[in-house]
Amino acid sequence: MRFDEIRIKKFETHAYVLDYLPRGKIGTQRGSFRAESLIQLLGKSYFTLLEAIPRTGFTLSPLEIIYVGKEKFRTKINHIIGRIEYDDLTSVARSELPIVVEEIVMKDQKRFLNFFNIARALTPRMHSLELIPGIGKKYTRTILDTREKRLFSSFQDVRKRTEIPDPTKLIVKRILEELSQFSKYRLFVRPP
Repeated sequence: MRFDEIRIKKFETHAYVLDYLPRGKIGTQRGSFRAESLIQLLGKSYFTLLEAIPRTGFTLSPLEIIYVGKEKFRTKINHIIGRIEYDDLTSVARSELPIVVEEIVMKDQKRFLNFFNIARALTPRMHSLELIPGIGKKYTRTILDTREKRLFSSFQDVRKRTEIPDPTKLIVKRILEELSQFSKYRLFVRPP
């Protein structure tokens, strides 16, 4: 951490339901079983993977957006157990994850478009744009030269002016990589 950076705690306020397990799940420690209802969630702002206990009387469905912020305002969540890793996700949650990530990117295009407009170099030899799958040094140079003339106004604009194939899909792919693998550089996902 640089001397001028301040660590700000980042908490999710809303999350997408990836999987609802009304009867709980088998744990990782010697086949232990957690019998209470459980939900696996993906945070909307920082892509935080969470597990939580729902309130009784509520049934949750995959892709539903629920409030996970301050406890007194939660209507469907009893409490959050904590953060989980990609390997802790159920097979249903893993299959829903790409759909949810793409929906988040599509609904908040301005946030992710801003990445193309302000991305900076990470080191003298590597630019943060190069961390996006499918964008190498050539596309990075094209993006930098193009945005210097005029900032991008939409993903369609990025695609049209730089000839990059579908920027949305490339961003989604990077987010999924950050969620499922160790990554030295995190562009979009909250660090562990």
